[in-house]
Amino acid sequence: MAVVAVAVGFAAQGLAPRPYGAAQGELLDALIVTPPPAQDTTSAAEQLRRLEARRATPQANAPANASLGLVEPDAGPGVDLEIRVALLGAGSKPDLSASGAWQVVSRDGQLLQQGGAGSSVNLSELWLQGPEAWLQTSGSSLLVNGRPYGGRLRLIPESGALRVVNHVGLETYIGAVVGAEMPSSWSLEALRAQAVAARSYALAHMARPANRHWHLGDTTRWQAYKGLSSSNERTRQAAASTAGMILSYQGAIVESLYAANRQISLEAHGHLGASMSQHGAQDLAKQGYRYNQILGHYYQGASLARLKAGAS
Repeated sequence: MAVVAVAVGFAAQGLAPRPYGAAQGELLDALIVTPPPAQDTTSAAEQLRRLEARRATPQANAPANASLGLVEPDAGPGVDLEIRVALLGAGSKPDLSASGAWQVVSRDGQLLQQGGAGSSVNLSELWLQGPEAWLQTSGSSLLVNGRPYGGRLRLIPESGALRVVNHVGLETYIGAVVGAEMPSSWSLEALRAQAVAARSYALAHMARPANRHWHLGDTTRWQAYKGLSSSNERTRQAAASTAGMILSYQGAIVESLYAANRQISLEAHGHLGASMSQHGAQDLAKQGYRYNQILGHYYQGASLARLKAGAS
């Protein structure tokens, strides 16, 4: 059992670790510093301070060919984490609305604006109403330029522009990333491998955020994220069936790099370390490889870990 820390990237040969980023305490602080709209988060913060990752240990009677596949951790209750994603592609003055009734509230919970399904937030008033605000809805989704998102939106005025940050549950985010990064018609095992890689990458950036307001962006500079529009039953299944599972190396999170194919992977990440080819993952899945074997093929020397809440 090891408390989650971060060490990102490793060399393709020999898996020499290249640790940089956050230590244990900084990781947990990064996970819990999420200003909410007027609600008590004391109990949630205490739960995250006990966050642990349990690594699987190889079984003595494992079959000979199991060395390729990473050993799967025991199943267990998940940990509900919230990730902050900057919607960089939304533009400086996006159209903001919701599929149902919505409210804009201040950081301390004061009602600033409200409207019905399809009506838009008044951005002109928003500039005058404080340093930041939150958009939330009783409907199924929030809409940014017509694109649906789960969770809530943090609205931060920045130099005459508006920065929109999606605060959303990690597993909801992973289901959407899988659909944005891979065709959802691909083999479920490839989608599951993508889910683990995407989650591990996301956790590394939750430990080492790109900005004080957000962990990572929504473009391929990080990993593609298109909100609920790229999430469907198969991508959600891939996320749910691997819930909380990440790649670990020597007790730390692996920033699991990946790219569309082997050539791009080598060109973009060859100097950084191991990287998964997405088309290669699909090819392996079509040959009968399971997701943990696909991950073992690309991230040799790593292990699978599952996030769990530690004992109180």
